[in-house]
Amino acid sequence: MVSLTRIYTRTGDDGTTGLVDGSRLPKYAARIEAVGAVDEANSVIGFAVLAIEAGHAADLARIQNDLFDLGADLATPGTDFAPSQMVLRIVPTQVEWLEQRIDALDADLAPLASFILPGGSEAAARLHLARTAARRAERAMVALAAAEPVNPAALAYINRLSDYLFVAARAENAGGAGDVLWVPGASR
Repeated sequence: MVSLTRIYTRTGDDGTTGLVDGSRLPKYAARIEAVGAVDEANSVIGFAVLAIEAGHAADLARIQNDLFDLGADLATPGTDFAPSQMVLRIVPTQVEWLEQRIDALDADLAPLASFILPGGSEAAARLHLARTAARRAERAMVALAAAEPVNPAALAYINRLSDYLFVAARAENAGGAGDVLWVPGASR
């Protein structure tokens, strides 16, 4: 269990932040950008939960916990992606759980006949906002992976997360019946 006796440490006043292994990186480093983007996605999901009605708030609570695991994974540099008692890593079973939840939600949705616009209900709009935050986190993680090793399960997890948030938004829009359809060239 984490125990914080003081919120500020002053160690970041020099523009660096600490990693799990004790090393420090500039706050603008790609690894720190990825950790921050995951944190942002987690916060936006928390905002979405406030408007959820379709019963997947429990899924989102689990996802928020997984995103803390993902942040810890990203904050632990290296090439060994096996979890241990001292190292949190995203594992394939977390990705598989997301896939199962996507399939379960999607089974009850009306088939897509068009691209949809973010919106519909308030809950769906918030989930679409969370989806775009997850996509930003994925871009940051992929940029990091282009320069340094990143856990493949972590990359798969963040990719599936945006898919989950998309189908959850559709579920919040009355199973897709309340989706706002894109009308190409509508303003011409």
